[in-house]
Amino acid sequence: MDQELILPIVGGVVLLLLLIKSIILVNEKTVYVIQRLGKFHRMAHAGFGMIIPFIDQKAGVINLRVQQLDVDVETKTLDDVFVHLRVSVQFQVMSNKLWEAHYALDNHRHQIASYIFDDVRAEVPKLELDDVFAKKEDIADAVRQNLGDSMDEYGYMMVKTLITDIDPDAHVKESMNRINAAKRDKEATMEEAEASKIRVVKAAEADAESKRLSGEGIAQQRLEIVRGFKESVEDFQKSLKSITHEEVMQFVLLTQYFDTLNNIGSNGKNSSILIPHSPNAMADFQQQIINGTLIGTKMKDQISDAKGGKVGGE
Repeated sequence: MDQELILPIVGGVVLLLLLIKSIILVNEKTVYVIQRLGKFHRMAHAGFGMIIPFIDQKAGVINLRVQQLDVDVETKTLDDVFVHLRVSVQFQVMSNKLWEAHYALDNHRHQIASYIFDDVRAEVPKLELDDVFAKKEDIADAVRQNLGDSMDEYGYMMVKTLITDIDPDAHVKESMNRINAAKRDKEATMEEAEASKIRVVKAAEADAESKRLSGEGIAQQRLEIVRGFKESVEDFQKSLKSITHEEVMQFVLLTQYFDTLNNIGSNGKNSSILIPHSPNAMADFQQQIINGTLIGTKMKDQISDAKGGKVGGE
């Protein structure tokens, strides 16, 4: 009785195991390669699927998502500078060439890297180091185009190619940094010189404007002084009709002289000043004014007499 129960139980277990082995669940964006007796049979897409246990087998898994491969390449530029480049290639399996993507290449990532090495070392030696930095997008486009043409027949589509890093030799980088620093120092010096020039020009303009305004002020001051003298003379003549012009001018000059001394003495910036001055000097000063006035009067009289004699002689 026990043996009769064992055989059905064993048979049920075997059937259950065969059923479990026949069920496959394929994830989204993934394809299973199914072979039957060692020969390609079909592609199992995402979802639930069935296979024949021990006859059918999963030979591989194809990833349909966009993948990225980073490759470090060392090459030489046109100006003989060794440089390291990191090339990042984004690629995707073409849905209509699943068989080629699985069976055509033994190791697709390794073989894509080989194409990248070849393309980069064909493009970079055409350019100088500065151009490699400036035209990295052109290098990336050239690599993508060449790589795409080569890998299309194997079922791989090149989505994007990026040059993510450009690293020249350490000595070259040091030299480039020195050149850049010298260039910036030159620009800073030129800016400082231009600023100094502007300061000098503005200071000269301010000085010229100050002198112009000072000259206008002095001219206006002298005009007012002359006008004041004129009014003073006229007032003296109106008040004292017997006083001559010469006497009025003597008085005005003496008044101006004392005003000048008063201004010098009241200026706090003057600590000391030497003026040859004494009571006799004041008399001499007044006498000089009078003598000058008399000489002027005599010369005027002589000129008048000369003109009168000339008229009488005629």
